[in-house]
Amino acid sequence: MRSWKQSRQAGDWLFLANGLVLVVLFNLVASSHFFRVDLTEEKRFTIKPPTKKLLKDLDDNVYVELFLEGDLNPAFRRFRNAIHETLEEFRVYSNNKVHYNFTDPASAISEKAKNEFMTELASKGVPAVRVIDGKEGERVEKILFPGALVSYNGFESGVMLLKGSRAQPSQEVINQSIEGVEFELANAIYKLSSNARRRVGLVTGHGELDSLYIAGLNNALLEQYDVFRVDLGRKKIVSNYDALIIAKPTKPFSEQDKFKLDQFVMKGGKVLFFIDRLDAVMDSASRDNYYAFPYDLNLDDLLFKYGIRINQDLVQDRVAGKYPVVVGETGNHPQVTQLEWPYYPMVTNYANHPITRNMDATITRFVSSIDTVKAIGVKKTALLFSSRYSHKARAPVKVDVNDLRKGGLMENFNEGPIPVAYLLEGEFASLYKNRFLPLGVDTNSFQEKSKPTKIIVMADGDVARNEVNPRTGQPQALGFDPFSGYTFANQDLLQNMVSYLIEDNGLIGVRSKEVRIRLLDKEKVKREKSFWQGINMVLPLVLLILFGFGRAFVRRRKYARIK
Repeated sequence: MRSWKQSRQAGDWLFLANGLVLVVLFNLVASSHFFRVDLTEEKRFTIKPPTKKLLKDLDDNVYVELFLEGDLNPAFRRFRNAIHETLEEFRVYSNNKVHYNFTDPASAISEKAKNEFMTELASKGVPAVRVIDGKEGERVEKILFPGALVSYNGFESGVMLLKGSRAQPSQEVINQSIEGVEFELANAIYKLSSNARRRVGLVTGHGELDSLYIAGLNNALLEQYDVFRVDLGRKKIVSNYDALIIAKPTKPFSEQDKFKLDQFVMKGGKVLFFIDRLDAVMDSASRDNYYAFPYDLNLDDLLFKYGIRINQDLVQDRVAGKYPVVVGETGNHPQVTQLEWPYYPMVTNYANHPITRNMDATITRFVSSIDTVKAIGVKKTALLFSSRYSHKARAPVKVDVNDLRKGGLMENFNEGPIPVAYLLEGEFASLYKNRFLPLGVDTNSFQEKSKPTKIIVMADGDVARNEVNPRTGQPQALGFDPFSGYTFANQDLLQNMVSYLIEDNGLIGVRSKEVRIRLLDKEKVKREKSFWQGINMVLPLVLLILFGFGRAFVRRRKYARIK
């Protein structure tokens, strides 16, 4: 009996020793082979490979100060927690080089200090957001700063983290913002840590937007790229640029300039075309019998060869930006009201693509429709669409703002959604293949087929144009609408387009991250509230009583048998 007990004790000790050895070995392996397990269905806590590489390659510490703190409602508290979780992953994958803290701007000592602090945050790119909360039956207005300041190697950048389409319910906006947290923070770190700046050229010489009206885009690009003016007529060969932007040309391209563009694409260059197909401007829209006629830009055959045709029409849309119109007079004072101007389509209908995912509305002006044509080896992706309630007005188009008062511009708007921007990817055939080359061009390095490259065509030149303050003469932010005071997502859209075309780090793909929102059905909750409250209160008591009776019954039978 004793030997059996001794052997059993020895076996137990041996089992314990083996268990300890396995635990130690597991910890040794885990310490040298780092891994994390994300058990969520959509992998919401998984950092994308481009972000991991960026964090792993950091040479210095990154400091992130966030300002979404204080008395937050449940939606913003969820947003704040998601930011915290993302930054914690950043800290782990950067080998503790990412440091972060949360600061409440409202916790300043005095009202003056708080106002100064908030003003400073807004100047650094972290603007305030007003939120209306219901608290104890009252509506309470709060000012929040859902953004961060990212510092690296002595440089600092402000990041706005509350993004998404404001046309969606507030819960969906928060959810879209959560999906974009990783990209916004990673992109800010990349801008500060990258030493090699790409070169972007703004094409001039064909009546494109001048420096005052393209200042918003120019300043936005300068945050990440080196920007140059490129006069095609003065260059023998267009090279040493990662991308070219053609923003609202109004004069025709010569055959020589068109050839230089074509060969730039053939050598793998990227081009963004922001083209107005019709000559329509608001300065002339207030006069009677004003008609918009097509521009002669001499680009139709080039775009057709690449797989795109911009049609000679204007898209009219019920979902549109507003324009002030005189609707009457009171005494000697005109009555002015803002009416939806159908020639200013407000785009909220986007493709599910990294460039446009979770974008807020983009304002367009006098935009045309786009069709695709056959181009072997070219993949075509429609990026932006008008709303369902839109219509194509064929050229020549009467553009008369006075028609708004008559209400006759909103009939038969049933042709949408209409594509107004396309992404083209692949290997393009040269326009000049099997054709005589223009005189005076360099033919030594002529190529008939391109390397794999990308082109974006949008049938609106004004999408890249910023407004100018009439009082100060200073350019305003790209996408800012002076009539409504709202800043549309034009700048974000164009920055995403440029980044997708020329950045090879893959960060723009992080925008495809998805976090599903699983909201309760409010009507079902209201309808079944009493039932589930009763279940939660009564069922545990019933189970406890049944357990007590069952246990007493088993004990009675057990001890009665022993007796």
